[in-house]
Amino acid sequence: MIDLPQPTGAELWPPEEPGPPARLHKPWRTLVAAVEVVLAVAAGWAATLCWHSAVATVVTHTDDGATLESHRYFGGLLAAAIGLGTVAAILLVDAVRQLALAVRARHRKPKA
Repeated sequence: MIDLPQPTGAELWPPEEPGPPARLHKPWRTLVAAVEVVLAVAAGWAATLCWHSAVATVVTHTDDGATLESHRYFGGLLAAAIGLGTVAAILLVDAVRQLALAVRARHRKPKA
C-alpha cells in the first residue's frame, strides 16, 4: 500500500471561489419556464403540421377499372417534424427544471 500525503485544510481542491455563493432561487425563472412552455406548445403544433403535410395519397385508375392507391412520404417534412418534437421535449424538460429551481431551491438560514 502506498501512503500518500493527505491534503490539509489550506490545500483542498477545488479552491473556494471568492465572493458570495451563487443563488439558485430566482423568481424570474418562473417567467423563463412559462416562455419555454409556450415555445414547446408552438413547436409541437408545428411538428404536427409538418407530420400531416409529409404524407400525400396518390390514386391511379387503370384501364381495366382497378383503383390503385399509394402513399408518398416527404422525408424533409418528416425530419422537420421529428426535430421540432425533440425541441419541444427539451423545452418542456428545461421548463420543469427552471420551475423547480424557482420554487424549491432556497438557502437555508443558519441556525443561531
